[in-house]
Amino acid sequence: MDLLRAMRISATGLTANRTKMNVVAENLANLETTQTEEGGPYRRKMVVYEEQRLKDFKKVFGRATEQPTGVQVSEIVKSGEKFRLVHNPAHPDADPVTGYVAMPNVNHLVEMADMIVARRAYDANAAAIANTKSMIVKALEIGR
Repeated sequence: MDLLRAMRISATGLTANRTKMNVVAENLANLETTQTEEGGPYRRKMVVYEEQRLKDFKKVFGRATEQPTGVQVSEIVKSGEKFRLVHNPAHPDADPVTGYVAMPNVNHLVEMADMIVARRAYDANAAAIANTKSMIVKALEIGR
């Protein structure tokens, strides 16, 4: 396998997981947001990954072979889950009749678990890049 291609694949993982961590941080920051610009409570956002084809010079000349690919964020979607209803008649956004407030559909435990998974994947990709760099350095030392 081409070592530089391996580094590019790991770099796509770094980028995708950084985006995931940013979305999770946004969800946690809006855990109590009951009014948004769209109206209503904040909706949880989720990251959708897809395969990313890496550009290969051989494809330009028609000699393409099956190449390893990377990952990319295809879209960030809003959750369709129902909002949590909390009884708080004193809240400014409470329903005047029932006293319930529609709260965001963000669960802090789920978000923290997602953050841990994304961070570990990010760390794994960073370690893969470091190991690949080490292999490249060792290969260059052999050539001396």
